Amino acid sequence: MCNNYRLHVPAHQLTAPFADVGRTLALPGGLPNLSATDYRIGDRAPVVTAGSQGLQMTMTPWSWKGGGGKPVFNFRSEGRSFAHSTRCLIPADGFYEFTEPRVAGKKTRWLFTMVDQPWFWIAGIVKEGAFAMLTTKPGPDMAHYHNRQVVVLPPAAGIHWLDLSAPEDMILSPSAAGTLLVDRVYP
Repeated sequence: MCNNYRLHVPAHQLTAPFADVGRTLALPGGLPNLSATDYRIGDRAPVVTAGSQGLQMTMTPWSWKGGGGKPVFNFRSEGRSFAHSTRCLIPADGFYEFTEPRVAGKKTRWLFTMVDQPWFWIAGIVKEGAFAMLTTKPGPDMAHYHNRQVVVLPPAAGIHWLDLSAPEDMILSPSAAGTLLVDRVYP
């Protein structure tokens, strides 16, 4: 499942969807200098959460320690309610999946982006001071590559996840056909 994603979007662009609905995104420590980066498990990455102080973006580690010390970086969403969880939005402009066959010992690497969107949110939760991405069954664009997919939301829909202003099962659903573009990036 998703263990690598990218963000090549300036931080100021991430505030626009909230301003569009009359909300302010606090940036403790100021506007972060987000250089174009590919994030891997364990990296600190920007996430947006909602709390008593309002919306804020913080740099948060990706994955908490699960049973046996293994990192929890993806978290299955089906059959769960996240109403009492710390929900977060993970900004991204692409995520990677890997498939067989191996070429020179490496799997084929695929980049997924969102059609007609320069960037998007991945729905997540924060636990133990770290975040994990929520997954669901794969939509038609993903099914050929993996049996799960991360929950992706267009920029304007992110606030619904933070506020739960839409039913969870509608938010945490597979992407509709034609939502994701895929490009082979290796080999």
